[in-house]
Amino acid sequence: MSLLRIESGSFAYKGGPQILKDINIDVEKGEILAILGPNGAGKTTLLRCMMDMLHWQEGRSLLGGEDIRTMPASKLWRKMAYVPQARSAAASYTAFQTVLLGRSSRIGAFSAPSDEDMAAAERVMKELGIWHLADKHCHEISGGELQMVLIARAMAGEPEVLVLDEPESNLDFKNQLVVLDAMSELASSGVACIFNTHYPAHALQRAEKSLMLTKGGMYIYGPTRYVVSEDDIRSIFGVNAVIEEVRGGDESVRTIIPISIDEK
Repeated sequence: MSLLRIESGSFAYKGGPQILKDINIDVEKGEILAILGPNGAGKTTLLRCMMDMLHWQEGRSLLGGEDIRTMPASKLWRKMAYVPQARSAAASYTAFQTVLLGRSSRIGAFSAPSDEDMAAAERVMKELGIWHLADKHCHEISGGELQMVLIARAMAGEPEVLVLDEPESNLDFKNQLVVLDAMSELASSGVACIFNTHYPAHALQRAEKSLMLTKGGMYIYGPTRYVVSEDDIRSIFGVNAVIEEVRGGDESVRTIIPISIDEK
């Protein structure tokens, strides 16, 4: 049984065109799924429907075989964590307090954070290299730093499924790698990671599976090596690109290089 499954998911905003049509995907424990597509294709909408923040008009999302719509919120958010695009955060909270909020699903309604909760928040901040931000208020840090804080908040809850909306946005090269490495580490420990991205190379390098959305609701889904191809990049993004193996030191990675706009 898949850890997370979407069965025949379809969605359109009221009075608007169909955005998602008959989406069928599954994510296993310890897998990384990348979601790609041009602006307006419905990547964030898909994440929101997946977690029942928006309601599928047809179809359903299953977590551990259970329909998410019928799950108590406390159970759902103990198993799943969401990292939205970093735009704002409560200015009154420090970075550490914000990360500690990620433990909310594990703290009783009338209980204070335990030493274990405090240690978990500190641990993930140190793993992501942001412990130096602990005492800074969220309005005092950059958008990229806030993104890292929100990722730490989600990781602190020790979810089974981590859903990230463009986690590399607003980050420099180093912190992009920190985030990608964190996802890979989480996946190796059994966490399923699902992320939207504007970087096909990140999907090639990290994701076992990819889903590529087109405007109009169609999609391609399967192993990344087949989905993120030169032909599909040209068809969906309208860009001629080359996929190559690049070697640096003892490591080699697959990357994708855009060459020109496809005029067809």
